[in-house]
Formats: sequence, C-alpha cells, structure tokens
Amino acid sequence: MVILFYDCYRILGEVYKNGAYLKQAINDVPIEELNRAKTTKICYGVLDKDIELSYYISVLCDKSPKLNIKILLKIALYNLKYLEKKPYAVIDSTVELAKKLGKAANAGFINAVLRKFVREDIKLPQNKFENLSVKYSYPLFSVKKICNLFGDLAEDIMAYDKENTFVRFNQGIDGENYLKQNGFEYEVTPFDNLFMCPKLKINEDFYKGVFTFQSIGSVAICDIVDGVDNFLDACAAPGGKSVLLSQKCNQVTSCEVHEHRLELIKSYIKRMNRQNITPLLMDSSTLNEKFIDKFDGVLCDVPCSGYGTLKNNPDIKLKQIDFNELNKLQLAILSNCANYVKSGGSLYYSTCTIFDDENDKIIEKFLANNTDFIVENIKSPLQNLKTKYGLQFLPNLSFGAGFYICKLIRK
Repeated sequence: MVILFYDCYRILGEVYKNGAYLKQAINDVPIEELNRAKTTKICYGVLDKDIELSYYISVLCDKSPKLNIKILLKIALYNLKYLEKKPYAVIDSTVELAKKLGKAANAGFINAVLRKFVREDIKLPQNKFENLSVKYSYPLFSVKKICNLFGDLAEDIMAYDKENTFVRFNQGIDGENYLKQNGFEYEVTPFDNLFMCPKLKINEDFYKGVFTFQSIGSVAICDIVDGVDNFLDACAAPGGKSVLLSQKCNQVTSCEVHEHRLELIKSYIKRMNRQNITPLLMDSSTLNEKFIDKFDGVLCDVPCSGYGTLKNNPDIKLKQIDFNELNKLQLAILSNCANYVKSGGSLYYSTCTIFDDENDKIIEKFLANNTDFIVENIKSPLQNLKTKYGLQFLPNLSFGAGFYICKLIRK
C-alpha cells in the first residue's frame, strides 16, 4: 500500500502544487503499472472529494498543515471513507510513507489526525450553502449559482455521483453484437451505436477504429446538428465531433487554435479512417476572410468552465475561473464564426457547462448584435430542460452529462 500511496502522492502533487491537469499528470508521472487502475481511482477520488476532505482536515487540525502533509492526509482520508480500507493499514502506510519522504517529524501528527478521524463523527456545516458545498464537494460559488438557477433540482444535480463510460462504434459496425460476442455488460443509450459500457478498455480494435470512447454529450450535440454539404467545426479538439459529423456531412473543416491539440484531431481522424475531414490550425475568435459565407453549418463548441463534466474532470474544482474573460471569449468565437455561415445556414453554440451566463446569456448578447440570426427550436431524445434559447442537459437527467446547445439560423 505504501507504493500505491507514493504514486498517488506524486501525481496529486503535480496537480496541487504545479496546477497540472490530472489526466496529464497520470500520463507523465512514472508509476507502478500493476497498480495503475487503483492509483487512477484514488487520484480521481481525492480530487472529486477535495472540498469534503479539506473540511475534515480543517476540523481535525488546530492549524492548517503544509501542503505535502495535506496531500498525504487526503489520500488516507479518501481510502478510509470511500474505499473502506482497514484503518490500521491506511494509517500505518501513510505514516511509513511520510517517513520515507523525509517527514518523520510529522509522523506522530499524521497518526493522531487519522486516528481521530476514525473515532469521531464529524458534523457538516449548518449553513445551507456551506453544507451542500462540503457534502457534495462543489466550490461554494458554484453551489450558490446552481441553487439559484435550478431550485429544487439543485441538490440532485450535485448529488449525481456515477462514473459513466460511453463507447461509440464506427460506421458499419454492429456495436451491440460486438459487445454481446465479447461478453461485455452494457446499457443502450438513445443514440445509434453508442453504449454505456464500463468494462470495455482500449484494445487492438480501438486502434483499428472499430470503436472509440466518446461522451454522450458530444454525441447528443452531433445528433442535433443537421447533415450538410460543407461544415465547420470551429473548436474541434480532440476531434470526436468532427469525426462523427463527417458521417452526415460531405466535407468537414476541423479547426483548433493550439498545435498540439490539432495533432490530437489528426490522430483521431486517422484512427477512425475518415477521409472527408480537413484539420486546420486556426483561431476561431479571429476573422478568416477566406471563410466568410462559406459554410452551410458551423459548430462553436466553445471553451467553458466545464461544470457539466466534474465527475470526469474533478481538477476543474481547483481552478480559479475568470468568468468575465471566459464570457468575452465565448461571445467572440460565436460572433466571429457567424460570418462564416451562408444565408439560410445553421450556427450551433454548445458548452459542457450548466451555468446560464455561459449559455443562454451568451446567446442573448449575440442576438442583440446579430439581427440576421434567429433561434430555431431543437429537440433531443436525451432528457433535458428547455431554456429560453436552447436545451440544457443535466447530470442527474442525462446519463451524467451536463451541457448546453442552441441552434441559430441565418436569415
């Protein structure tokens, strides 16, 4: 267990100390391969429950420990509460690891704190918002926003705690038959050839392009998009939507502002064997005169806070978000890409967040300055809430996915 905790400590250290993204840290830090699945589970779990674990530490400690000790305590507390490991094993392993890390002076403190946690029943804060923040490990600002936006639905949204893995099979493949023949348990979704299947892992067929892993939100957005002759995916990395849309559009131009993420798109295209996608390095917030009035359809899946994907990206909770700057970028991309839509063409705006200031309010600002566009009603087989301008999908309603989409038509 000491080696396992050590690998978790190093990965989480990259996230907490250096601001690394969890997925990147897991890839970059060399760890014991035999324990990779367990290490990944613990790292995701600690970040998912970070606010709750931080609260326990604040209650158990007279003064705040240094960051390195906090990381060790969070790993231990998560194992005690959520993995139900035997207290003596967790405590002894944490103390031993502290000594190996040259923190023997803190060994007694760590031992005392963890034993106190095992003995005591720690009460949550009495204040409504603080209580929900700790209970569901949502930042306090987000709890207030969610409660104000969704009222009685708010706690159900934050309480959703299921990890879902979705697999989509390539065109021409009978996905359900593949899963049956290979003995995988699965759950059907409202979308063709997309299944919830937690046990399927990357294998040879993944690299052959038989299947890919794609979120149900991404597939739902593509389902709403109409098939056209010439389509632009303006913020396309890592490429899943471009690849899926290439099955219903004759030609897809797939844009990305960062070169390393453009390579992800190229790799996705190659793996899924699509021939009608053109990847392009381009900033979609800046006008490209060659694209004016060129496309029958344009999708702006803009950068956002990501607060509809916290289960898969728990490190988002640690990030300081400047919503004013983010909103400016979202509106800039949408407003710029409107120039690329032909008369009578469609402009789609989507995010993976549940906050209306990134969703309906962006559309409202856009419409005020672009009277040549009108909103078109859309629907989806995936359960959602109808908003003033689009559809809001919520984790507790939509297989764990929180996202938004609106469709606009150029007159």
